[in-house]
Amino acid sequence: MSVTEMFADIQGFLSADQDIREDIRKVVQVLEQTAREILTLLQSVHQPTGFKEIPNKCAKAKEMFCTVRTHMADLKTKFPAEQYYRFQEHWRFALQRLAFLAAFVGYLESETLVTREEVAKIIGIEVVREEGFHLGVEDYLAGVLIMASELSRLAVNSVTAGDYSRPLRISNFINELDSGFRLLNLKNDPLRKRYDGLKYDVKKIEEVVYDLSIRGLSKEPENAGDK
Repeated sequence: MSVTEMFADIQGFLSADQDIREDIRKVVQVLEQTAREILTLLQSVHQPTGFKEIPNKCAKAKEMFCTVRTHMADLKTKFPAEQYYRFQEHWRFALQRLAFLAAFVGYLESETLVTREEVAKIIGIEVVREEGFHLGVEDYLAGVLIMASELSRLAVNSVTAGDYSRPLRISNFINELDSGFRLLNLKNDPLRKRYDGLKYDVKKIEEVVYDLSIRGLSKEPENAGDK
């Protein structure tokens, strides 16, 4: 084979690779747009009257995740399954955002942490790597940490809305989350940096709870009724 023929083959490989990446980018752009729409929908819970709308907003968000699952199914067809990690960086950020949104909806509904299996099911992907397109542990944890930041904001806005018990519940949840992360030996630099941000979220929520305490507003409704 001549040098010209060798480079012609290489160009063919590069062109095919670029075509795959472009196809992936197009689907990921749609996923990112859907994620933005879900986030915009959920942002209304931060409004003074938003807490009353939580069940309705969560139901609508779940409907929008149907669109996410459709696009995820399409994304799976855009690259050879055995080359998953070669193209992973194209969708990693979008996947983490979707994991955050799924976890946020789960918290708003039950005030508990949804499992990686539940998040993967909501998004429409697998958990086990060998089964194909999957939600890795690090991407799940990144989504959970993004949710923690959103909850610190929710704690502040709860006070503005006159909901004084919610920050206490958020504080308990975030402290449990922090304790869980302390058990992990995080060696992934981006994830480690995100975890460092959790410390600020904990502090921010503690300040909200402390402010409520010194103002005599930190008692749970049922306890207040015993007075």
